Amino acid sequence: MDHGRRATALQAAAHKGLEAVVRAGAEAYDRRRHLPRLIPCAPGDLETPSRETRQAIVDRLAAALEAERRRGRDRCWTYDLNRHIALAQAYAAETSADGLA
Repeated sequence: MDHGRRATALQAAAHKGLEAVVRAGAEAYDRRRHLPRLIPCAPGDLETPSRETRQAIVDRLAAALEAERRRGRDRCWTYDLNRHIALAQAYAAETSADGLA
């Protein structure tokens, strides 16, 4: 196997593994426990929020996720892979729960 195919196979394996981690984390997601550590939120956001509040949560998660991606791409010293994964898990859980995006 040449270097190009090895790199592609490695990228595919890493992508598949990351998808599994995000999926598992989304299934174990607990809004009351996880959300306050990721984005600023009001106590009412942690219970069963209205659709509008949930959309606002999803929007804030999307913005935080994009900011974390940008830090990673820019190789910023503040980039945190664990935070990036946690944001992806929360985003997946919040969007799958009610079809929000």
